[in-house]
Amino acid sequence: MNAKGNSDLGKAAASLHRDVATARCDSVMIIGFGGPTAPDEVRPFLDRVLLGRPVPRERYEDVVHHYELLGGRSPYNDLTMRQAAALRESLRRDGIDVPVVIGMRNAPPFMDDALRELAAKGARRTFGFILAAHRCEASWDRYQGDVLAARARVGVSTPEFDYAPDWHNDPLFISAAADRVREALGRLPERDREHAQLIFTAHSIPVTMAERAPYADQIRESAAMVATAVGNPNWRIAYQSRSGSPRDPWLGPDINEVMRELGKSGDRAAVIVPIGFLCDHVEVLYDLDIEAARIARESGVTMVRAATVSDHPQFIELMAALVRAHLLPSLAG
Repeated sequence: MNAKGNSDLGKAAASLHRDVATARCDSVMIIGFGGPTAPDEVRPFLDRVLLGRPVPRERYEDVVHHYELLGGRSPYNDLTMRQAAALRESLRRDGIDVPVVIGMRNAPPFMDDALRELAAKGARRTFGFILAAHRCEASWDRYQGDVLAARARVGVSTPEFDYAPDWHNDPLFISAAADRVREALGRLPERDREHAQLIFTAHSIPVTMAERAPYADQIRESAAMVATAVGNPNWRIAYQSRSGSPRDPWLGPDINEVMRELGKSGDRAAVIVPIGFLCDHVEVLYDLDIEAARIARESGVTMVRAATVSDHPQFIELMAALVRAHLLPSLAG
């Protein structure tokens, strides 16, 4: 889609979201998980992530090894900075110049630092864009709680916050993800493209958490819409990156089990679509590109992985549309 098409979709999305938003923000904070950027940061990063959680030492060392296989770093922070830069540029093209900062849970720039920066710029109310399309306690509520705790630590000068309405089914998000799927299908041998199975993945969560949230339903809705957009009715959902006790039920089936099933059933081509992840990090680069890919090879399945939406122009336009819908009218261009 060309730039004009992106803009038209973005204006439509802004109009839609303005109906449910109170336009009163004067700044933006992109809120994410964070990741290590060098080998000597891996263990401190994991210690922060796992603080207070009884994780077996063997599992801890496994994850350290996963990062070692990826060069001792995650691209998550760099990709998030690219998203923020693209968002600023999109807003400036519309004559909007507001502070856009990044606040991470587990790596610099931390939320406290982002809030201090906003306070120094005179922000009074900030639009918080949480980097998660599908909502549950782990992907949404905890981030809002983290922002609230950071505001308490930083003090009275910190801005109030508004957050986006649901956007897992927004046409711009669906269009960006569908574009990534089409590109991945193009990397399959031509004979396999028509019959390839699309396997949409998201991070597994405990069943008890899923029962209290729209998470699984939203993932299924996103997947169905993307499959329709690319004209492929042969799709299914799988989950990945489970980290809890084996005694507790988590959402499934696991992507590795699905790869083995495909091999046994005679399906020989699959496109893995990490619909639950907005940019690459260890769960994508190791759990899919290394582990699931190995199992696919062993099972006789040709597997390609679709890229995350990351800084796809239509995803950036979605972010910009949501920002515009929440800005004070005097700032919205």
